[in-house]
Amino acid sequence: MCGIAGSFRGQVADLEVCLQRMAHRGPDGQDIQSYCGNSLAHARLAIVDVDGGHQPMSSADDSRWLVCNGEIYNHPYLRAQHPDYPFKTHSDSEDILALYQRYGTQMVNHLQGMFAFALLDDAGMLLGRDPLGIKPLYYGLKDDRVLYFASEIKALQGIADTIHEFPPGHWFSPQDGFVRYYDLNTKIEAFTLSELPSPTLTDIRETLREVVHSHLMSDVPLGVFLSGGLDSSIIAALVCEELPNVHSFAVGMEGSPDLDAARQVARFLGTQHHEHIYTEQEMRDVLSDVIYYLESFDPALVRSAVANYFLAKLASQHVTVILSGEGADELFSGYSYLRRFETASALQQELVGITTGLHNRNLQRLDRMTMAHSIEGRVPFLDTRFVERAFNVPIEQKLSSDGIEKRILRQAFADLLPEKIVWRSKQKFAEGAGSAGVFEQIAEYEINDAQFVIEAARIQRNDSHAIRSKEELYYYNLFRRFYDASVVPLVGFSRSL
Repeated sequence: MCGIAGSFRGQVADLEVCLQRMAHRGPDGQDIQSYCGNSLAHARLAIVDVDGGHQPMSSADDSRWLVCNGEIYNHPYLRAQHPDYPFKTHSDSEDILALYQRYGTQMVNHLQGMFAFALLDDAGMLLGRDPLGIKPLYYGLKDDRVLYFASEIKALQGIADTIHEFPPGHWFSPQDGFVRYYDLNTKIEAFTLSELPSPTLTDIRETLREVVHSHLMSDVPLGVFLSGGLDSSIIAALVCEELPNVHSFAVGMEGSPDLDAARQVARFLGTQHHEHIYTEQEMRDVLSDVIYYLESFDPALVRSAVANYFLAKLASQHVTVILSGEGADELFSGYSYLRRFETASALQQELVGITTGLHNRNLQRLDRMTMAHSIEGRVPFLDTRFVERAFNVPIEQKLSSDGIEKRILRQAFADLLPEKIVWRSKQKFAEGAGSAGVFEQIAEYEINDAQFVIEAARIQRNDSHAIRSKEELYYYNLFRRFYDASVVPLVGFSRSL
């Protein structure tokens, strides 16, 4: 995990500014490399090959240079497939250089992992982002001729004239423009045409077990977020099958349901459990920092990001890599609002929509809150191997006619967890942590009705954004302390408040 930046025909001084703004993403070293008039920059959080995996890294003949943010989970397999390539490090990122030499731009189809990368050679620059956008990437133009890119919006503000999110599942070169290499809808259509048998509970379980195994790749301490909900508990159970003395982490306000449930799971699994009980005043104290790092003012995202901020801070005191349960609700219809979808086709369309929309919602929250504390977050449920397995489950089996969401997932892992946890009702992170309504009440108290109408009208007029609530206005005003109105269109909004 790290922060990357670069320019096509840009100034090195601008990249120095980018790295300063992303120092939290890479406390283990920073460097800039220029090649053929273009430049790459890297702020490193050392995870794999701590001593040798410095970036930007070059090919054996120094004809190509690479920066990459993320992890390539099929790294051992790729190394075995390239026995003649002169690898210089044990870093998983270097596999991209070997693949590019063999496959060119098609090398993205051979990567399993979460990644955003940039590669320089004599032909110019190649950028790429993982299929679902687990790792962030933004780009912008200056004077309509200079291309800049970086891992965070804040790095490019004031440097590029315009800032855009790099689309997930695409690669880009100045010659070819944007080329999509992964489309979830196309994968789902292929399942239908192939008439493959539906996954069994064993298939679901073993696929996730395989994915979790690959996500344990690390040369630094690793732990799990453990809210006590079904999803994080499943991930924790699978990690504990393979590793001893696993560190688990939970946060919440005094008396919150997550804290008690997490303790139950931790005792059952035998983890080294850590928790932090935070107060309303602590929430007030960190809110500005949360919004600055989060790069969003979406109310649903901010609420959960506050809890996530405390969770990442706690974890950073013990580990450098963390596994999280993000994504299961999107794959198996876990949110309460999804119960209103009565037909299979409508539910399927919504699940695909919210899964492919995670890149600027929940995945953005996890990335920014973990990186704010210089740790790496991993999301096994959103590995494409498991995503595709989950979407091959007949959609009719995900309709919640009896009010029990994610029944298939519960059944698949029923014997790995306490029964009360397996059948615990879904709660959003902020709800389970007990802090969901705190800022809503604060905003209601601090913003009167007349002020809300006036401010909302002003923002609609000047910034072309429709404020939906006093809570959103409260967050928006903080967001605008750090970010220009021009980046408001980059903010993703949750489908369910």
